[in-house]
Amino acid sequence: QVQLVESGGGLVQTGGSLNLSCAASGRSFSTYLVAWFRQAPGKERELVAVERRGGSAAYGDAVKGRFTISRDRAETTVFLQMSSLKPEDTALYYCAIKPYYSSDHSSDYNFWGQGTQVTVSS
Repeated sequence: QVQLVESGGGLVQTGGSLNLSCAASGRSFSTYLVAWFRQAPGKERELVAVERRGGSAAYGDAVKGRFTISRDRAETTVFLQMSSLKPEDTALYYCAIKPYYSSDHSSDYNFWGQGTQVTVSS
């Protein structure tokens, strides 16, 4: 069983930045691909960013050019750097992992964190 813990959420003003972290207890991400999803009240969960095999990444249309997914060299923590935040970025942000192949679909992910709240004030 893999436990994921997100951190770094909070309240920020429009135009501000936040850096989210996702750590896996007891193991590294070396055999997994990581994605960030978010869910706002009354809305479906949506893809924010996803790692692709080979080191590239893909992003949801709403965050392209503003968010960046990365992992540390030890592959124990995955980050989501968020800049130029907008009120519509307000949501509960989750990290999720799956082995072998990347996916844009939340249903394909095996393990999820509990989420970290991001609130952007106008």
